[in-house]
Amino acid sequence: MMQEGYKSGFFSIVGCPNVGKSTLINALVGQKIAIVTDRAQTTRNRITGVLTRKQYQMIFLDTPGMTHPRSKLGAYMQKVAEDSSKDTEAILFVVDALKGVMERDRDVIAFLKNARSPVIVLINKCDAASAEQMEAVRSAVAEAGFSNVLAISAKTGENLDQLERLLYGYLTEGPQYYPEDMVTDQPERLICAEMIREKTLELLREEIPHGIGVAIDKMELRKDGTLMDVWATIYCERESHKGIIIGRGGKMLKRIGSEARKDIEWLLDVQVNLQLWIKVKEDWRNRQQMLNELGYRDE
Repeated sequence: MMQEGYKSGFFSIVGCPNVGKSTLINALVGQKIAIVTDRAQTTRNRITGVLTRKQYQMIFLDTPGMTHPRSKLGAYMQKVAEDSSKDTEAILFVVDALKGVMERDRDVIAFLKNARSPVIVLINKCDAASAEQMEAVRSAVAEAGFSNVLAISAKTGENLDQLERLLYGYLTEGPQYYPEDMVTDQPERLICAEMIREKTLELLREEIPHGIGVAIDKMELRKDGTLMDVWATIYCERESHKGIIIGRGGKMLKRIGSEARKDIEWLLDVQVNLQLWIKVKEDWRNRQQMLNELGYRDE
């Protein structure tokens, strides 16, 4: 039964790769639900974040960075970003204050010109940008026709309370879609897989491009409830990449496993025994069956 006077609504978060969209959704819901690295195209799937207050609920859709697809995976990511911008209360367009409005941002602007939902421009990283950089971005988005603009810092939380108040004005009377203690609808297996992928992106840096995928093969809590066994496979596209992921004497794989295990233990609130395997699947980003297996499927 819908609570009288209760409000709710959906907001999509869009923008180019690496402008801070995932950091923003984590800050809004107050918990890490999306992996964050300084590598472009870290987010591959739509991630739902839920912010619940006594009288309202806001559902945020974090999307992959908009770009020009170069593979089936890239095309899937672009479609996810575009589809998530439909039929929401408002679209949050995130721009990097340090980089300014670049050509790829103008591509997103062109897409947003046809959006049915109102657009709010969020100039992110205001904590690190100069006054000149901020003014340059403000001028560029004003020239593009956007008047609803707010400077924020997803990293420090600056002006996020103001953003929440702004978004409240877009809510309409509606149901509480998710339980009050739920911050995301992502399955635990998917979040665990993403946490492992996050560590590969952080630790391998530029040594391996985006050809890494992670699948959780099995998760099983031991009978005494004190330990969770997690088996996962890291997929790469070349035999040479496999050697880099393993590292000399297996040191890199051990480090990836050790750092990912800490995050997974925090998520699951139980000690974890994480077992990692590496498999080579050439050009998996263009193989639909592999994309489906890793959760990148149209539904």
